[in-house]
Amino acid sequence: MPVNASSTHNLFALFLLLATALAGAEEATEWRHYGGDPGGGQYSNIKQINAGNVGALLPAWILRTGEMSKHAARPYGFQTNPILLNGRLLLSTSSGIVIAADPGTGRELWRYNPELDRSRRPAEIGNRGVSAWQDPLAPVDALCATRIYIGILDSRLIALDGTTGRPCNDFGDKGAIYLNRNVRLRETDSLNYTLTSPPVIVGDTLISGSSVGDNGAVEMELGIVRGFDARTGAQRWQWDPIPRHPNTPEHSQWQPEQARTTGAANAWAPLAADTERDLVFIPTGSASPDFYGGERLGDNRWANSLVALKASTGEFVWGQQLVHHDVWDYDLPAQPVLVDLDRDGKTVPAVIQATKMGMLFTFHRETGEPLFAIEERAVPQSDVPGEKLSPTQPFPVAPPPLSRQHPVTEEDSWGMAGFDRWLCAREFSRYRSEGIYTPPSLQGTLMLPSYGGGMNWGGIAFDPQTQTAVANSNEFATVVALIPRSEFESVARSGDYPDSEFAHQNGTPYGMRRQPVLSVLGTPCLAPPWGTITAVDMKRGTIAWQKPLGTIEDLAPGPVPNLELGVPIMGGPIVTAGGLIFTAGAADNYLRALDLKSGKELWKGRLPAGGQATPMTYIDSISGKQFVVIAAGGHPGLGTTPGDYVVAFALPD
Repeated sequence: MPVNASSTHNLFALFLLLATALAGAEEATEWRHYGGDPGGGQYSNIKQINAGNVGALLPAWILRTGEMSKHAARPYGFQTNPILLNGRLLLSTSSGIVIAADPGTGRELWRYNPELDRSRRPAEIGNRGVSAWQDPLAPVDALCATRIYIGILDSRLIALDGTTGRPCNDFGDKGAIYLNRNVRLRETDSLNYTLTSPPVIVGDTLISGSSVGDNGAVEMELGIVRGFDARTGAQRWQWDPIPRHPNTPEHSQWQPEQARTTGAANAWAPLAADTERDLVFIPTGSASPDFYGGERLGDNRWANSLVALKASTGEFVWGQQLVHHDVWDYDLPAQPVLVDLDRDGKTVPAVIQATKMGMLFTFHRETGEPLFAIEERAVPQSDVPGEKLSPTQPFPVAPPPLSRQHPVTEEDSWGMAGFDRWLCAREFSRYRSEGIYTPPSLQGTLMLPSYGGGMNWGGIAFDPQTQTAVANSNEFATVVALIPRSEFESVARSGDYPDSEFAHQNGTPYGMRRQPVLSVLGTPCLAPPWGTITAVDMKRGTIAWQKPLGTIEDLAPGPVPNLELGVPIMGGPIVTAGGLIFTAGAADNYLRALDLKSGKELWKGRLPAGGQATPMTYIDSISGKQFVVIAAGGHPGLGTTPGDYVVAFALPD
């Protein structure tokens, strides 16, 4: 049989697919979990795209979700980290729509809409993704043999069939369970108890935290973490970070009535799972309310803590509190990262926790023992009547802080013109600032890092070959002021603070206002960088390199030089075996590729909207091509360009 051009092309395509399959035999070509794997490493061992060819990346396809923030009572963000499983790219929108797409073309395969009531104002604005589970007891072709789980802003935890997108009717009530039951839900018109991060699955136990709105009152919703049967949705266990019962060991550290009434301390960030050890790692948040703790005296364990539980039973294994008696909204914002760390010639199972304080804490995964020592250091104390702070806070001796923590003075002010720098310096002089952990005050306190971080939900990426952790961090100052109850309503309605967010903190003597400290031109008053990316050598606990991330191109109010000052960031990095870091997140509309060793920018691709999300990567099984995918939908808090785009980049054919 003669060989013609068509058959030659077919043979070549077959050879290419075979070569790709062989080359990728030891590669994880799919991104099957939020953060890449159950331990949240945000790492891929794919290396088709590498430092030598990344400069050739081009847009490959764009998917539009059809969701725009104009339909919501509060603008939404688009924070999804898609997953790839069984040849389907699976992603979620902020209102909980789940879309399955062809990973090679972006063509929509199916869509599920939970019909969230968008007229209600949610306490949070995002949804970070979905989880998937393949039932080992179900026939491969059975309905719901593969299940997709999503938690949405009205507290529903929903199970879908991975093939069709239809609800799994054997799960809860026709495919959904409501997590806002038995959590002391307050009567309110807003959605204050929400789900923003995907659950994790260990064995056949589905585990979820929750997101509780900040600063409303002392007696907020309970921050319990729960384990459910992955098939039926039946609850198997629950764990409360606040010890409300006398038989709980930490109960003696609380005043009993305060332990009963205090709410929150919830785990709103993604959880991490060690499936081999039957462990789930819980990053907990602040006890309520965030900025005044006179009604919850003591260290408030296990708020602001990294806690390990038995995934199958909810049994407490170990805990480490990283902020004592939090009055800064320094909740643990990021997924714990499970890594195998090289220590003194041995491989140690470790967990690294990123924090809003700009610090990385590292522990032995099985015992909770610090792998880098932790020191209790004296911190500033409160002058607010009724408040009683911890005299010390924990600081890791290594790695050093990734964000600035020093007192903010007039010399730290910055402006694009002389007059705005002068105004910023005058603003700084009004407030209390004694470095990190300066408490909220009646005068007003400058926070650096701010309540937005330091690091936030974008978390860290870890390269196992070089033992390098990579993190995006914020570097801008905010002000927090307490307002006596008798003055609160008049101050909030005065119009004197048009850029401030006010909160009642009911049940305490004080309300609160907070805001970023911005110039009259809308740029941060603190000298740049306002956002950085850092590579940390986790063998030695040292910073390998650090650089500003992002330009002012999409931030400045008018035509200005496009300076690489480093801008505020929401979203995380990923690392690949190609020696690359891919990250967006910065308040400009770009996805970037950086060299892992040096931090040098090797490529950037323009996005149609703000990329305040964490990218992901995979190899498409049909074309054999590596794709890098990012959600581009903007972030209302950063003022970036809104949109409903999912953008894929790949090398040209």
